Amino acid sequence: MGQVFFGVNLEFVRHADKPFEWGVAKAAELGYEYVEPMVHWGRELLSEAGYFHSVSMLDDPYRIKDACAKAGVKLSGLSAHCPLIKPEISVEYLKQAIRFAAECGAPVVNTDEGPKPHWTTEEEDFVLMKYTLQEAAFVAERRGILIGLEPHQQYSKTPYGLDRIYNLVRSPVIGINFDTGNAFLAGQDPIAWLERVADRLVHLHAKDISVQQAEAERGKVTGTPVGCACGDGVIDWKKVIEICRRAPRDIVLSVECGTIEQAEKSIKYLKSLLQT
Repeated sequence: MGQVFFGVNLEFVRHADKPFEWGVAKAAELGYEYVEPMVHWGRELLSEAGYFHSVSMLDDPYRIKDACAKAGVKLSGLSAHCPLIKPEISVEYLKQAIRFAAECGAPVVNTDEGPKPHWTTEEEDFVLMKYTLQEAAFVAERRGILIGLEPHQQYSKTPYGLDRIYNLVRSPVIGINFDTGNAFLAGQDPIAWLERVADRLVHLHAKDISVQQAEAERGKVTGTPVGCACGDGVIDWKKVIEICRRAPRDIVLSVECGTIEQAEKSIKYLKSLLQT
C-alpha cells in the first residue's frame, strides 16, 4: 500500500514569464510538496532570458537540486517527453534525461511515444519504440531511475495500446505515468484505466478537464497540454486517490494546469479530499 503526495508540473507558470527557480518557489508557497520540472536539450532563448520555466540539460543538474532544497520541496520526476518512435531524437535525449535525473535527484523520467513519422507502418513504429526503450532502460537500470510511459498519442490512447508499449521491453524500471485528463479526452474511462495500471504506476499527472473542453474534444484528441483546476472538471479525484493508495509504491499526483490560480485551487481541493 502506497502513500499519496501532491506535486505540480512547472507548466503551471508557463504563462507567468518567469524562470525555473521562481516557479519552484511559487509551488512551495502554494503548499506543494513536490515539483516536476521540464527539461530540454540544447539552449532555448526564453529559458535563457529567464522568461520560461524549462531547464536545459546542458546546465548543471544541481541547479534543480539546489532550487528545490532552497524552497523546501522534493522532485517527483522530470518531464522529459520525446517521441519514442523517432530514435534519432529520443534515444540520446532520454539517456541524457535519465543521467540528469540521477544527479539532480528525480526518481522518474516521464515520456510518451510522440507523434509518428508519416511514412512508417505500425509494425515499424513498435520496432523503433522497442529500440528506444531498451537503450533508455539500460541506462536507467544502472541508476535506479524509473521511466514513466504516459497515455498521450496515437498508440497509447487506449489501455491495450499503452500496455503494448509497456510490454515491448521487460525491465523493472519501466512503469506507467498515468494522465487522467488525456485518458478521458481519448474517450476512455480514466478510473477503470487507472485501476488497470495501478500495480505498474510510478507517477500520475493530475489533469482535470473542464466540462466545456470535454464536450468539444472528447473522442477527437489523444491528450491536451494542461487541464483546468482539479475539482473544476470531470475527473473523480476522490476515486483517483483511493486507487493510488492501493498502489504498491508511493505516488505523487503531479497537477498539470495552466495558471498559478488553477494550481492554488487544485492543491486546496486535493488536500480537502484527504480529510474526508
